Amino acid sequence: MHQCDGTERLDAADTALDAVELSGLLRVEGDAVSLYHPLVRSAVYRAATSAQRRAAHRALADVLTGDPERRAWHLAAAADRPDEYVVAALDGVAERAAARGGHEAAAAAWARAAELTAGGEACGRRLYRAASSAWLGARPSRASALAQAAAADVTDPPTRAQLLALQGQIEWNTRSLTDGYDLILRAAEVAADGDAALVAQLAMLAASLAAFGARSPRAVDPTALVAEPAPDAPPRVRAAWALLRGFGAVARSDWAAAAESFRSAFSLTDHAPVEDHLLQPNLGIAAMLIDDDERGLRLHEQQLTAARRAGALNMVEHALTRGAHFQIATGAWPKAAGAAAEALPLTVGTGHPGLTALPTAQLALVAALRGDDVTDRHLDKVTEIRDKHPVGITDGLVADLTHWTRGLRAATQPASALHHLEQIEGPACRRLAALDLFDAAIRGNRPGLARTWLAELEQFAAGTGLPAATAVVEHGRALLAADSDAEAHFQRALAAHAGSPRLPNRARTHLAFGEHLRPARRRVDAREHLRTALALFEGLGATSWAQRAAQELRASGESVRRRDIATATELTPQERQVAALVRQGLSNRDVAAQLLVSSRTVDFHLRNCYAKLGVASRAALTALLLDL
Repeated sequence: MHQCDGTERLDAADTALDAVELSGLLRVEGDAVSLYHPLVRSAVYRAATSAQRRAAHRALADVLTGDPERRAWHLAAAADRPDEYVVAALDGVAERAAARGGHEAAAAAWARAAELTAGGEACGRRLYRAASSAWLGARPSRASALAQAAAADVTDPPTRAQLLALQGQIEWNTRSLTDGYDLILRAAEVAADGDAALVAQLAMLAASLAAFGARSPRAVDPTALVAEPAPDAPPRVRAAWALLRGFGAVARSDWAAAAESFRSAFSLTDHAPVEDHLLQPNLGIAAMLIDDDERGLRLHEQQLTAARRAGALNMVEHALTRGAHFQIATGAWPKAAGAAAEALPLTVGTGHPGLTALPTAQLALVAALRGDDVTDRHLDKVTEIRDKHPVGITDGLVADLTHWTRGLRAATQPASALHHLEQIEGPACRRLAALDLFDAAIRGNRPGLARTWLAELEQFAAGTGLPAATAVVEHGRALLAADSDAEAHFQRALAAHAGSPRLPNRARTHLAFGEHLRPARRRVDAREHLRTALALFEGLGATSWAQRAAQELRASGESVRRRDIATATELTPQERQVAALVRQGLSNRDVAAQLLVSSRTVDFHLRNCYAKLGVASRAALTALLLDL
């Protein structure tokens, strides 16, 4: 029926259809039309004039009344001038696509709708929406081009502020933190006389960037742009204000004020899901800045779940790589490697090679922590990326992770290790690597360097009151103290570790305490700590540290039998992810949807899991005692 309707609209007689059938180019069976070869359609389409093509699309649109998506696109292809009816149809396509997480489709629909809009503010708004969808779909170059096109038509202050904010986000993620920060300040200035809630969000965002070292020639203090909200203001508004103050305090290294403000923001948002696309990730950043590991893990897991559900690939990558920071800190190294491995192809798909630097650096660090041989290959790749491409806001973090990794690789050569470790600049990474620097500084006879880092840590620990920070401070004091005082500091460090999820640091303190006690002829006491250290290192998969603990334990007079590594450690990060989800009862299809891969890829990884773990079914895999 559709074919008949369509041919009538095109004024094509039945004899024309007969001639085409007789030529063998197509075959009609009932309502179905099949072509001799897929290229026939392309050849016919290319041979037609533009007017003929538009007529064909118009005819198809007329008969596709039951398929609004395809109908809208045929209408768009048939249009050669602004058409409000077609634009409305494309708007509907874009809105439905965005709602189901199809951001690339939404960007395409809004971009075409803008082309068919007669210029002005309405055209600019559609281009802005197209740019925003392209960004969510992890297409930063496309988003940047669309945003630049929108800038010529967008004059409405709230929309222009949002457009500038989007351009700033693209800029600081793909090119320059400084330029991105400046765009956010411009956005806040544009919005200053209008939407107070938008100004508050932008000011909070600017303060967050300033906490990471962003600077601008504009003499604008983000914390001065917003007045304190009323006590009865919505929780998310008061939380944004608390984050704003906290980020400002971090920029001043006022850790007590930062911790107080961030904890206020957490308390306002802990009991309800946060769906604000600016507030939620910045809560995670706040947790990172004050080493709140448990909350950071929880926030980034929530962010990852929400981003997967929305199909926001850029936020999936953000949640994976930022969540990996806390997984590294707490010793969940297989999870960190899995997150980085999942993020890597997402960053590759953006077309901006610089975005691949962070997950690659995280893979290098985890490999070094575990003593794996692939570390150097990852390090070489990070160096190549940074030499050839702008990295954006994560460049400082990538550099710090690289220095830490190189320091770990040179652990047996204290001078070389210190050369790399003392180049770490970011406070969060300096805290993570502190025990490595202390160890190398003492063995390399550089106590002054250890004291410098210790003073910084003491300020942070005093301000935040975190057990993890207190434990590292006491560990450092023990290494620098006289023999008679060291034991008390080690004991205080272990007491603080009991309240911290940072298992790698706990293992390091037990090892250092044992190494302190053994030369003092307190071998029985030393063995207790060395056994604990060895068990923790083996559980973490920290090969080189486990060997060091085993060597010390043997030196204390105790024989050490090498413990078999759990078979789960043989799985790749992708196989671990698949196995973990299958063990939760998910089908291959559901696992594929979670990981944004094909069902065939899931099946491939699952078969590898079966082979490595010696099982033959999902039930057997679920029954295994594995820590994934």
